[in-house]
Amino acid sequence: MLNSLSIKNYALIDELAVEFGRGLNIITGETGAGKSIIIDALSLVLGERADTNAIRKGADKIIVEGIFATSDSKKLASLLKEHDIELLKELILRREISNKSQSRSFINDSPVSTSLMKKVGDLLVDLHGQHDHQSLLYIETHIDLLDDFGGLQGLVQEFSDAYEGGMALIHTIEELRGNEQQLKERRALYEFQMKEIDAVAPRSGEEEELTRELQILENAERLFSATERLYQTLYEGDNAVHAQLILVRNEFEDLSGIDKSFEEAKTESASASAIVDELAKFVQRYNSKVEFNPERLEAIRERLGQLSLLRKKYGGSLDTVLAHKEKISREIALAENFESEIAKVEKQLEHQRSLCTTIAQRLSAKRYDTAKKVGQAIERELSTLGISHPAFEVKINQRRAPDPQRSLVRYGKEWYEATAKGIDVVEFYISTNIGEDVKPLVKVASGGEISRIMLALKMVLAKSDRLPALIFDEIDVGISGRVAQVVGQSLKKLSQFHQLIAITHLPQIAGFADTHYVVEKVETGKRAATQMRQLDVEERISEVAKLMSGEEVTEAGLEGAKELMKFKS
Repeated sequence: MLNSLSIKNYALIDELAVEFGRGLNIITGETGAGKSIIIDALSLVLGERADTNAIRKGADKIIVEGIFATSDSKKLASLLKEHDIELLKELILRREISNKSQSRSFINDSPVSTSLMKKVGDLLVDLHGQHDHQSLLYIETHIDLLDDFGGLQGLVQEFSDAYEGGMALIHTIEELRGNEQQLKERRALYEFQMKEIDAVAPRSGEEEELTRELQILENAERLFSATERLYQTLYEGDNAVHAQLILVRNEFEDLSGIDKSFEEAKTESASASAIVDELAKFVQRYNSKVEFNPERLEAIRERLGQLSLLRKKYGGSLDTVLAHKEKISREIALAENFESEIAKVEKQLEHQRSLCTTIAQRLSAKRYDTAKKVGQAIERELSTLGISHPAFEVKINQRRAPDPQRSLVRYGKEWYEATAKGIDVVEFYISTNIGEDVKPLVKVASGGEISRIMLALKMVLAKSDRLPALIFDEIDVGISGRVAQVVGQSLKKLSQFHQLIAITHLPQIAGFADTHYVVEKVETGKRAATQMRQLDVEERISEVAKLMSGEEVTEAGLEGAKELMKFKS
């Protein structure tokens, strides 16, 4: 719901801040006071198009900020997460429009695109004005509204899963068919490459192993002479390190017999002697294994040359060469068994088509049943709202598939177009005059009828529609008297499910308010400005009385207002 709205420098508004309540919020005021301006300003934080001409004279920019209490909408949570915006208990939507034609949008102080703000706004508010931009007048939403009313989301998801699986198989077959000729043309090349790689038979990591062995063989003489010298220095030569350490150890042993402080030095000298002994044994063993093998050296060089040629031809490393071999191996196998591979996928597709057809039939049947209930319910609501002899019809049609190869649903011999929502095309049709045929809802022109049709639709779909806030600008166009009373009752009833904000001129509607606001035009510093304030109980009675009898409020008018509002004197 909309908790609060603040507006700066928009048209007649200098600065305005208002908090809204739950239930039915009514806005009244004199014609030209600026009621619709407030709704227009609100539309900016819902992502609607901005107009720099609306910037108040003398100001640099418009600033509009709406604070919304978030609902449990999974769509909203998913949308915000997708754009790395945290879903808090309140969402702050702010829009700034400067006189340099710059528009900036923010959600919780994070800069966002206007298109994202509009997507978020569409999930928070349904703003119904005198134009056809509200959600129920988008044909593409009709199928969702019908499914919501019938509780068909689970079945729709079941079809969607089957549909996605079927389309993936169709794409696989198309890709296989598209690659068939190319694959046949490449087969000879792949077979040549396979023989060339197999002739060398490289192993992963082989090049590194051979390079290490080559380095050792190429330096055999140096390794032999160096280890021989080391052994002499450590163990066998004159003044060898090992012999010298033995003398040192013995000296420390004698000294420790005199002074125990030499004990640690004696132990360390013994350790050093043992370490030198192990080093001498290591170099002696290594020296005995040094190999002088010209044949092996030449074989390694030749093998590395073969591996290098493969790398240059098929990739930067042996692993790349082996990956290429694996790929062409699959391609060759596919070429050899192409038809059987396609037959296997087509068998899977046939099963998926059968599944899609079964689910689509169930879904369509339930939609037809739901459509009848929706039509009857909306006709009843329209009758109570003063539209005599209404006819409302939910039309469901299916389209034949132009390309059966890409279709997933078949009834008998006919293939049908499908989307993730099924094969049904849903559209609302209406007639508001006796004897007239029903026409598409989107083509209904009368402002008053649109308002009441919207209200009737909202009443019927209230429990399934998850939009937390509904805003009606001029809900009372073209109605009066008893019909206005019924509209007021319907709004009050609808406000049990949603927060409602409605602009009205009619006392029969204003009397049902949970919270009542008045919009006034005042002059400050020789300039007109629009202000908005919440009315207390006495002011509400007085305002309703003005709507009934004019600017001059009489005792009789006040009593009439109290009666209308069910207040007792």
